[in-house]
Amino acid sequence: MRFLDLLRMSSSNLWKRKVRTVLTVLGVVIGVASIVVMISLGLGLSRTQMEQMESYGSLTQITVREPWNSDGADEKRLDDNLVREIEGLENVESVWPILESYAIAKYGSYQGYLQIRGMPKEAFEEMNIEIGEGRLPGEDEKLTFFYGNEVLQNFYNSKGNGGSYWETGILPDIDLMNDTIFVIFDTDAYYSAGGTTEDGQTIPPPKKYMIETCGVEAVVEDSWSQYGWYTFCDVEQLIPQLRKIFKNKVIPGQPQTKTGKPYKEIFYNELDVNVNSMDNVMEIQNYLTDLGYEAYSNAEWVESNQKSMAAIQAVLGGIGAVSLFVAAIGITNTMMMSIYERTKEIGVMKVLGCDLRNIRSLFLLEAGFIGFIGGIIGLILSFTLSVIINKLAQATEEYMSGISYIPIWLVLLSLIFAVLVGMIAGFFPARRAMKLSPLAAIRNE
Repeated sequence: MRFLDLLRMSSSNLWKRKVRTVLTVLGVVIGVASIVVMISLGLGLSRTQMEQMESYGSLTQITVREPWNSDGADEKRLDDNLVREIEGLENVESVWPILESYAIAKYGSYQGYLQIRGMPKEAFEEMNIEIGEGRLPGEDEKLTFFYGNEVLQNFYNSKGNGGSYWETGILPDIDLMNDTIFVIFDTDAYYSAGGTTEDGQTIPPPKKYMIETCGVEAVVEDSWSQYGWYTFCDVEQLIPQLRKIFKNKVIPGQPQTKTGKPYKEIFYNELDVNVNSMDNVMEIQNYLTDLGYEAYSNAEWVESNQKSMAAIQAVLGGIGAVSLFVAAIGITNTMMMSIYERTKEIGVMKVLGCDLRNIRSLFLLEAGFIGFIGGIIGLILSFTLSVIINKLAQATEEYMSGISYIPIWLVLLSLIFAVLVGMIAGFFPARRAMKLSPLAAIRNE
């Protein structure tokens, strides 16, 4: 018997007993919908967590800092030699040396504190900073600043009139992009100005530098920016500026020799190591830790959360699988009843010389049809419930993109699983039909 004939016979036999078939399919629908929705909740929560982690920084980036317990005998510094060594490692795409500095910005009677972060210009292109005005650093021949969208909150009226933003909630009337901002890098000299030295000489105020603004980060309502408090610039332009300002003096934040003199070399405060794949992050991170540096990344957090979410998904999937198991019992019952009712038909088929394998295939296909139809309807129900759940979640928490997520692989896998469950549930009834005695079956009333 041809396969198409078997399909046609099995589908027609199912609908001869519509009520029983509908009730059995309904059990599969509930089982498939339960599994898909439960697993989709686990996947959605996992995806939401991953999105939150990505907002805190790249998942393939390792942050390297000097060890906390560095001693004078074998100090671990972040210098250009280390940058070149890490760049030569397998699976490392790039290394971004970061130099941090602090300064005081002045505009009229306003004064603000700047947290300067010098980085390679290639880094800014990868950081996905949303530009409100201007452009990113690194395109100018001289030092320029790019201000985060929350830097303005650090400004206050130094004359004591009006208070700061944290007191009034009102930002100062400063246009960081177009107004002339003066920057004082030597903060120690600024706060000491007007005082006297040990020999009685008056300490002069430090020099002010007019640093042009190349750009300002866009302000997004009700959104937090990890770059908002920083003032960014090109590290290659920041280093010569600091050398010029602090000539023969120790640059703030830089180490000094035992005699109190500055080193000839500039040491970085941080290195951001970009790895080509998340799978290789821990290997590079462990290597840097073994060298004696402080190295950390989001990979540890991600790995821990993935294990937790996998356990949650397994539990949720298991709860849904109970429903499908009950549906499988219903399929088995339906097929057994079908065999009892069609015993004489089976006997006639055997007497006419029908292949035993065709009889088995006929009942397996009927069971598979029940699983397939139930799987299709169950998926439609699952998508409907998923949309409703996500709408309710978004109405409760605006930042949530959705806690139910149904990928294509889950759709295909659940449909295949439903068909397999149906065929497995129909295997023993089909086998019983195959083993029936033809004469006994024909005599059966």
